[in-house]
Amino acid sequence: MDKFTTLSGVAAPLPMINVDTDMIIPKQFLKTIKRTGLGKHLFDEMRYTADGREIDGFVLNKPAYRQAKILVAGANFGCGSSREHAPWALLDFGIRCVIAPSFADIFYNNCFKNGILPIAVPQEQIELLLDDAARGANAVLTVDLQQQTITGPDGGLIRFEVDPFRKHCLLNGLDDIGLTLEQATAIDSFEAGRRLSQPWLTA
Repeated sequence: MDKFTTLSGVAAPLPMINVDTDMIIPKQFLKTIKRTGLGKHLFDEMRYTADGREIDGFVLNKPAYRQAKILVAGANFGCGSSREHAPWALLDFGIRCVIAPSFADIFYNNCFKNGILPIAVPQEQIELLLDDAARGANAVLTVDLQQQTITGPDGGLIRFEVDPFRKHCLLNGLDDIGLTLEQATAIDSFEAGRRLSQPWLTA
């Protein structure tokens, strides 16, 4: 998993509440177990017509937001089913940070496990960020995880909270496997001792 330290990029405004995981990545794209290739289907039913043409009015189809790295959204983002494909699709598109007033718990946890930083801030701060994001290509925000700050294009600063353990994992690029491998020496030592004391278990 890639480390998350400081992220600067265009922020796309999506001021919708209750954006569920089926809106993020519709069910017909859940057949794969690969984490790549899903970005083109992100928000598929809002981005494309039934015959596959782009819908001009959708934010990620607008030229200024095609390379967005940050999404500013409404409350209860990521509700619905627990599909991990939702953060996979966001990440494959290029979005590494979602800022909203609140998140569904499972989606929130899945973001951290896949290298995405979900930030919850009060609605009044979301309004300020949406205003910043409305500037198109000039809607550049800087998210500093170490300092726990969001800096707007005019230098305005918003502070956010994040669980210390999850912060540690993102800063160091540690998913569940990475956390386990950090204990590789201790695991090897335990296994070696068990082979000596209980050889019948490995016979």
